[in-house]
Amino acid sequence: MQKVYNPQEVEDRLYKMWLEKKYFHAKIDYSKKPFTIVIPPPNITGQLHMGHALNNTIQDILIRFKRMQGYCALWVPGTDHASIATEAKIVEKMKEEGLTKEMIGREKFLERAWEWKRVYGGRIIEQLKKLGASCDWDRERFTMDEGLSNAVKEVFVRLYEKGLIYKGERMINWCPTCKTTISDAEVEYEEKKGKLWHIKYPAKDNSFFVVVATTRPETMLGDTAVAVNPNDERYKHLIGKTVVLPLVNREIPIIADEYVDMEFGTGVVKITPAHDPNDFEIGQRHNLPMIQVIDTKGYMNENAGKYAGQDRYEARKNIVNDLKELGLLVKEEDYTHNVGHCYRCSTVIEPLVSKQWFVKMKPLAEPAIRVVKEGKIKFIPERFEKIYFNWMENIKDWCISRQLWWGHRIPAYYCKDCDNMMVSREEVKVCSKCGSTNVYQDEDTLDTWFSSALWPFSTLGWPEETEDLKYFYPTDVLVTAYDIIFFWVARMIFSAVEHMGKEPFKYVLIHGIVRDAQGRKMSKSLGNGIDPLEIIEKYGADALRFTLVTGISPGNDTRFHMEKVEANRNFANKIWNAARFVIMNLDIDTNYKPDESKFTFNERWILSRLDTLIKEVTENLEKFEIGIAAQKLYDFIWDEFCDWYIEMSKPILYNKEAENNKEVQYVLLTVLTNVLKLLHPFMPFVTEEIYLNLPHSEESLVISKWPEPMGYNYVEDISVVEKLIELIRSIRNLRVEKNIPANIKPKVYIKTDDNSMIQQKQLWEIYVKKLANIEEVVASEDIPEDSVSLVLSWGVAYIKLKEIIDIEMELKRLTEERERLLKEVERSENLLGNQNFLQKAPQKVVNEEKEKYEKYKQMLKSVEDQLERIKSLR
Repeated sequence: MQKVYNPQEVEDRLYKMWLEKKYFHAKIDYSKKPFTIVIPPPNITGQLHMGHALNNTIQDILIRFKRMQGYCALWVPGTDHASIATEAKIVEKMKEEGLTKEMIGREKFLERAWEWKRVYGGRIIEQLKKLGASCDWDRERFTMDEGLSNAVKEVFVRLYEKGLIYKGERMINWCPTCKTTISDAEVEYEEKKGKLWHIKYPAKDNSFFVVVATTRPETMLGDTAVAVNPNDERYKHLIGKTVVLPLVNREIPIIADEYVDMEFGTGVVKITPAHDPNDFEIGQRHNLPMIQVIDTKGYMNENAGKYAGQDRYEARKNIVNDLKELGLLVKEEDYTHNVGHCYRCSTVIEPLVSKQWFVKMKPLAEPAIRVVKEGKIKFIPERFEKIYFNWMENIKDWCISRQLWWGHRIPAYYCKDCDNMMVSREEVKVCSKCGSTNVYQDEDTLDTWFSSALWPFSTLGWPEETEDLKYFYPTDVLVTAYDIIFFWVARMIFSAVEHMGKEPFKYVLIHGIVRDAQGRKMSKSLGNGIDPLEIIEKYGADALRFTLVTGISPGNDTRFHMEKVEANRNFANKIWNAARFVIMNLDIDTNYKPDESKFTFNERWILSRLDTLIKEVTENLEKFEIGIAAQKLYDFIWDEFCDWYIEMSKPILYNKEAENNKEVQYVLLTVLTNVLKLLHPFMPFVTEEIYLNLPHSEESLVISKWPEPMGYNYVEDISVVEKLIELIRSIRNLRVEKNIPANIKPKVYIKTDDNSMIQQKQLWEIYVKKLANIEEVVASEDIPEDSVSLVLSWGVAYIKLKEIIDIEMELKRLTEERERLLKEVERSENLLGNQNFLQKAPQKVVNEEKEKYEKYKQMLKSVEDQLERIKSLR
């Protein structure tokens, strides 16, 4: 083994070996229990970021742990076609060439999209390999693979045949930049400062008017009513009458609807069924006409009269000015409200009425709510169930059609001759109604989440009844961030319950966001993003992985500190150095059978502590307490094993004639081998490299057996060692505090009633003398005069001052310190006695000087007392 661990030399070599030996490939074995995880498929536009690194490190820890426990562990990898994101990237690239989608046509555009997938689709997969992800790469899937595309068509047709998919004119969220619908879940709401305009709507004969308050005056051109609450005494007499719509001069009715909030604005609201989801519902209830005045590009259309062709915000400004001139603008006030933005491009979304494809959600949501309520699926932490229930219990029909070319094309076909619509798994070339061949397919594609909702079973071969599906489904745990609970988790649950009749996973393990050291979200705009690949290049994948999971707890955000990465790089080196020490002092192999009667308290202590560690780390991982498990491993390896057991083993290890020399070697090898196994899921590379350099009985840690407690629980020995460590630490701390040179070895006196320690006096000779660098330890009832006391949990240790300081040097130091303090006291007295200073200096400065004066006097007294004490020791 090299002197220093070099991850750059080790990681690629080991990963290549693991792949060549097919360690990650899960071969169906009915004698084993399956354990399955499906990867949240990253977008083919993506690059590994800290969120991916955390998410995939957690999955890898779980899959490596279960593989070592003897499960047939399958981690299914893959990527998502990410329709909106990918299409936007390709359009952007084409723009540089002076091309648009329309110029090259659908076929040529799709050729470019598949080429994009070929070039960039594998990039993030290669980056996951750099992280050490032990996915079954033989089973890698893509959401537009032929098999997954068949699953999408099968689901669409089944839901359509059940009446759960329909095409209808409904209010949708439209992104004018992406030029497509987006679902409710894809709208991000942001608090924005805007205006609330109060506008007069007069009666035809000017006998009365009502005032409406709106944040969007540009939509008023499409108003088809104004509404009041039926219980509002102010307006009851007006219900059924009409007003004239300003600027358009169209008469519209005053209607009553309980939706109207009497407290908002004036209690009168404009109703624009074509441009507001709530107005759409009111319009349906009251059979109001729908007049669309904004087009799909965000511009006013032909129904907007003189404002036609204007951008929606330009039209807003012009409409407000025209209302002012007509004397119809009552007032304008500042108003803060939530505005919906497209989650992809951040454009303000436009609610439009459009003919789109929808999934009826109520019948699908109910059984999906039930499986979580019945505990068949558990959220960790449990509090995230509230988000899930809140979304599912208030769910609206899901708009699944997108006006994009990249994605799964909707399997609906239309006859140009008789308008017949056909939904089919296979391509339709002849109309089923009139026999015409003049048939074309629906232009729209499906929402990306429609295909990723099927991921846990489509990746295993559904709708075919494959062996993989029978053995590995349902999966065990889904690891995801909390921001896609309704985007993805909810949709996977209702899709699986509907099509498989069984929930897709048993646990949903939620992790938080990786924030920067100041707690801010990492973003391009802040410039605070950290590239995980750069960290891997510099410090190694193990240091990054361990940094990401140490101290994390499910559902909570974590802060990323570069100092922690460096500390964990040092941790890898600490283990490496410990292993080199063990290897250099070994002359036994894994077949050696120890004589346990030759174990000292030291061996019994470390083996007992190892058993506890195995038990606790296993329990922590079973409960998904990954951060706690990581911390326990760190503390045991660094502190108990490296700093204490190895140091305490050296006197016997270096004495080849000692009768228990080989027993100590055996314990060193046993403890090191077991901690490498426990640490392997967290830090796979350094642990594997060490293991392969040690005497080992298994081929690789990847496929080795997870450690089990060996039955050591020597309570008395644990107590003795803990007391010894406490004594050694206390002496070491005193040496640092008093700056005692290494060549001074004081005598230590111990007063104790603890018989277990009195009986172990010989241990003091061996261990405390060496590790605390002292002359000897004496049990004594007589307390030496002029000594420093160290209070222990099991007694008191005393050290004579004479033995830990050079008296002449200390006298010189204290005399100099006294002179310095006398000068400070004198300076302060003079200043405080100066009336000019007291009158002119700010009170704060005077008070600070008084505090200094008192402090210097106290310090002077303390130094003079010490001087007297040291002089008496002469």
